[in-house]
Amino acid sequence: MTTTKLNVVHPLPIADAHRAVRHVFIRDLVLGCSIGVHGHERQADQRVRINLDLAVQESDIGLDDSLDNVVCYEDIANTIRAIVGQGHVNLVETLAEKIAAACLKDKSIRSLRVRVEKLDVFADAASVGVEIERVNKTV
Repeated sequence: MTTTKLNVVHPLPIADAHRAVRHVFIRDLVLGCSIGVHGHERQADQRVRINLDLAVQESDIGLDDSLDNVVCYEDIANTIRAIVGQGHVNLVETLAEKIAAACLKDKSIRSLRVRVEKLDVFADAASVGVEIERVNKTV
């Protein structure tokens, strides 16, 4: 009897009460992006889907129901939009690295996973892309 393994992506298990780590995420952010190595890909923006998982170190000072005491996902989404708006990028890998580097400037982010998918490359595939995981080396 043969067992077929499904290609299933599981979320990064990064929320951890014992280490005081909070999981902040953005799911399915779809943006128009100038991306690709082929000439026809420079003619018009392509749809990309971005997913982001952040492992955030919780502060000792507590939340106090204040946006100043958390990583703001609106700020992160706006940063991603700004990166995409900077101009043409050849590789999904480059876009993922730029997003990771921008997020890791926040010292409370311990690690992250970024997935960038091009949605309209192949008619017979939902998406193609890359997923990276990076650790904040400054903490």
